[in-house]
Formats: sequence, C-alpha cells, structure tokens
Amino acid sequence: MTEKRLKDLIILIKGGGEMASGVAQRLVRSGFRVCITEIPEPLAVRREVSFCEAVFTGRTEVEGLVGRRVSGKEEVQRCWENREVPVVIDPACAISKTLSPDVLVDAILAKRNTGTALGDAPLVIGLGPGFHAGMDVHFVIETNRGHHLGRVIEEGEAEPDTGIPGDIGGYTRERVLRAPVAGKFRGKKKIGDHIEKGEAVAEVDGVPLEAKISGVLRGILHDGLAAEPNMKVADVDPRAAREHCLTVSEKARAIAGAVLEAILRKYNQ
Repeated sequence: MTEKRLKDLIILIKGGGEMASGVAQRLVRSGFRVCITEIPEPLAVRREVSFCEAVFTGRTEVEGLVGRRVSGKEEVQRCWENREVPVVIDPACAISKTLSPDVLVDAILAKRNTGTALGDAPLVIGLGPGFHAGMDVHFVIETNRGHHLGRVIEEGEAEPDTGIPGDIGGYTRERVLRAPVAGKFRGKKKIGDHIEKGEAVAEVDGVPLEAKISGVLRGILHDGLAAEPNMKVADVDPRAAREHCLTVSEKARAIAGAVLEAILRKYNQ
C-alpha cells in the first residue's frame, strides 16, 4: 500500500473551541485538510477565535481563515478545495466513518476521555488531562500553563487539572465569570468591549454577573444558551488589549505546534 503524502492526510478534530481552533488554524496553514466536529450548542467563550461559532452563524473567520458549517462528505470536500475549515454538527463523530481520518485530535478539553480510543485513527492525539498515551491515545499534549506547556507525551498523562485559570496580568480566578445559577444566559456586553470592575457583563436567569476586575471582554458565552451553576460564561483580560480578543492566544499556538510535531513524528519518517 502506497504511503500517503503529508498534504493528503485527513485530520479530524473533535471540538471547535479556542484550543481546537488554534490547532486547526496551524494545521490548515501548514497545508493539511482539517475537519471539525461539534455539538449543536457549543459553549465556547472565546468565540472570536473559535470555529465552533460557525454552528450559530454558518460562517466565521479566525485570523482570516474561514470556518463553515457543513453536513456530509461532499460539503466537507468543497471546503477543502476552497482552503476552508468545515465544521460539522456531529456529537458522536459519526463522520469519521466516511472520512476515514489519518489523524484524530480530541480537543474537547473535557478533563476526561468522553469516548476516544486508539483505534479511531492511525494517529490519535488527546489534549490535556483525561488521556493516557499508549492506552487510549498515541500522544497526549500538555495543556497546563507553565514550563511543560505544549510538551508531546509519548507515555503517561498530562498534568492534572488544577481548577485554577491561568495567570494573565497577575489575575487567575478573578478574570473568569461563572454562572451563579442555572438558567438562560444573556450577555450585556460584546467581545472587545472595555469593562470596569463592578460593571454588569451579563445575567443568568435574571441574576446579574459583575466583572471582578477591569479590562477588556476577551470572551463571552453565546446569547440564549442554557448555563449551569459555576459554568464559565465570560473572561475579562486585564491587559486591556483589544487585539488579544481577536487573535489566537499564545497558549493555543503552543498546543497547536505540539500537535503538528506529533503528526510529523508519525508521518514524516
């Protein structure tokens, strides 16, 4: 059987949030064909840099790269011809059977394995905790901020989830807004807006959510979605640089580079 050329590889990414989209962006820019699967109501907060936003809008862009909501293999192929990222609403990842991906990347970041297995593709990569390299995936990518961020793990697991958001501008928990109750989410501000400490950013079931710090609104949940108590629904960046809201983060780029390394380890022998 003839070996596939790198540019002919098909890469399927489960999840279309911030980190998954950073990975997709790096891989498409590197010449790979990438397809993303998502749930019907994605809960990404950093929506300006998440291809899952196409689920709601039909079309979105991340740093000039177009993501488009599609259904079926023919529409996926058309996206690839146009150098776009197809986004399929497919929680069960059923399209894997028709696409037969060479690489599957589980980028759901659920902190646990929701059903990914070694046999899902010739190369299976898991992002963050919840996966064991050599058991349920071939490689695990470290997603915890710090010295080992972006490390490709061949045996074992990523560092456990600390439950503490990464330090940005000297703030961790303070920059993240979480739903105080269960209910429908309603945003009062838009991504990129300047926010003052104490200002109402959104409400859940009528209960207001006030910013704990001043900065720029880096991310916010899509309007009208159902929120669960303590669910992350918004993110304020104290650095107050609007361009940070509209571009892939340094963390996502590091993780994307690690995924690219893992693919080349497998296929560039």
